[in-house]
Amino acid sequence: MKFARAATAVALIAAAGSAQAWGLGAKIGTLGLGGDFGFDVAPTLGGRIGYSAGSYSWDVETTDVNYDAKAKLSNLNLFLDWSPLGPFRISVGFIATDNKVDANGVGNPGTAFAGSTVTGQIKPDKSFAPYLGIGYGNVWTAGLNFYFDLGIMFHGSPQVSAQATCNTTPDPARCNNEVATERQRLQDKVDKYKYYPVANIGITFGF
Repeated sequence: MKFARAATAVALIAAAGSAQAWGLGAKIGTLGLGGDFGFDVAPTLGGRIGYSAGSYSWDVETTDVNYDAKAKLSNLNLFLDWSPLGPFRISVGFIATDNKVDANGVGNPGTAFAGSTVTGQIKPDKSFAPYLGIGYGNVWTAGLNFYFDLGIMFHGSPQVSAQATCNTTPDPARCNNEVATERQRLQDKVDKYKYYPVANIGITFGF
């Protein structure tokens, strides 16, 4: 996978060096705020290298713990854009992702974690995830233009880690024994999220 990542990046950079048209894009979407550098490869084919980052928070609850969860997004996209029908296109490629969710929770009264804080982290199974999508507009199109992306990042089932401050509970032994069970509760909540929806909208300026 590391070889595939390096080969994709080298191929896109090499193509960018021979491009006749290129442009810059600014975007906002489900991967955060970011930008793209795009260039033509052939009359209906182009390459795109971009980066997006952001964060957001929400509440997560299991039977024993209430969590404050914060997602931290960091994604480098390496795309090929094919436009067989004017500005409408199909995009394929990879996203090098360093996304993670930090969850900080407090044990509910009467549970094994009562009086304890529980922390967890959730990360994608794949750090270099395939991407498939559709869109409108190309970053390298001359002048000021609009573009959007709608697709899926195939990052696999998220992986969960968890730990608890069991020395603060009335029954530390029980608390320690339940940490693995609590990790599995979180795992069960995120197992179905094997695909991350990607939706971006932005403006471009091409040369």
